Amino acid sequence: MRDAIAAGARGYVFKSDAARDLIAAVDTVRAGRTFFTARTATVAHRSGTDGSPAGPRAKTVAHGLTRRETEVLQLLAEGRTNKSVAGVLKISVKTVETHRARIMRKLKFDSLAELVRYALRNRIIADT
Repeated sequence: MRDAIAAGARGYVFKSDAARDLIAAVDTVRAGRTFFTARTATVAHRSGTDGSPAGPRAKTVAHGLTRRETEVLQLLAEGRTNKSVAGVLKISVKTVETHRARIMRKLKFDSLAELVRYALRNRIIADT
């Protein structure tokens, strides 16, 4: 994956995610935008700069959120509901709500709109 991105790939989908994400990925890249799933970002963040995997609670370099918080942020910023995020990540709605509250507190935001703007500015999601 890192080699593909370094070579200029504007999107990446794991085989295990293809049934869910492939059509959206192709449409997004054809429209000139990038497509990277939350899982892709997670793998990239976990691998770190030296290629060694970090623990499951590792912080991301870009914004000080945990891997899971970054996944939740991306999905929420893409317009998904708490219930939808819970389904995608296979966690409870209450856990999504807890992650969302922690993200808001860590980033000192008061609204979902601020999260979306942050996600766009930091390329956590693509501008559509």
